[in-house]
Amino acid sequence: MATRSATRLVNVGHGNVVVADQIVAIVALDSLPVKRLIENAKGSTKLVDATNGRRTRAVIVTESDHLILSSLEPATLAQRLVTEREVP
Repeated sequence: MATRSATRLVNVGHGNVVVADQIVAIVALDSLPVKRLIENAKGSTKLVDATNGRRTRAVIVTESDHLILSSLEPATLAQRLVTEREVP
């Protein structure tokens, strides 16, 4: 019999959630390479804007190469991710 584990979700702001196990990186928007990644992803289905019109402060990179824009600070998102991964 297969055991079923619960899918852990991380709130990335404004009621939007991401599967915690799919997150590869959380990066700040202040570097040029990150801005280039976003520009290259614009117009494709790989860019998800979860900012609700607010200023983008962090970019979440997933295993499937999706980029998720968040208006929360990277440190806040990292803390939420650590908290979610520690919960049994």
